[in-house]
Amino acid sequence: MTNESTENKSAEEIAADELAAEIIEQAEEQVEEQHVHAHEVVSEEQEKINELELSLAAAKSTVTDQKDSVIRAKAEVDNVRRRAAQDVEKARKFALEKFASEMLVTVDNLERALQNIDKDDENNKGIIEGIELTYQGLLSSLEKFAIKAIDPQDQPFNPELHQAMSMQEVEGVAANTVIAVMQKGYELNGRLIRPAMVMVSKAKPSVDTTA
Repeated sequence: MTNESTENKSAEEIAADELAAEIIEQAEEQVEEQHVHAHEVVSEEQEKINELELSLAAAKSTVTDQKDSVIRAKAEVDNVRRRAAQDVEKARKFALEKFASEMLVTVDNLERALQNIDKDDENNKGIIEGIELTYQGLLSSLEKFAIKAIDPQDQPFNPELHQAMSMQEVEGVAANTVIAVMQKGYELNGRLIRPAMVMVSKAKPSVDTTA
């Protein structure tokens, strides 16, 4: 009886062990399945995260490109406006250049008339006054439009503003000095429209004292 009880008990233990092993195996399989499922879920979530990160990077790049395009477009518009303003300003300043050049001929004629008329003749007094008034009025009108005369008498010769018509030695006068103005020059808003025609002093030739 004792041996049969032992054998029966062993069989029960074996059955219990087998059942326990089966339960453990099933549990391990379930755990493994859950682990795999969890891994798959994590992978899907990570893939979604990666896609979102790529989309965000692309959006940032697009925004940056658009921002750069806007900045470049604004800079170009500013440049166009600035150039247009400069062109308008230049046109405004120098639109009168041709007209001024024509008016200078009248100024020259009035100056020559005043220089050549006989001022000692009383009969010319009214004529002189009329010419003088016309001359001064014309100069005043030209100055209102920034047209100014260049009269370099006794000033150093400046090739940018003066045109030397002749040169002459003059005692006591430094070389390259304007000694006579044959025709005044004029500038418009600081821009030369006609150089002054002048006579310029020259240095005396050096004397060779070694002979």
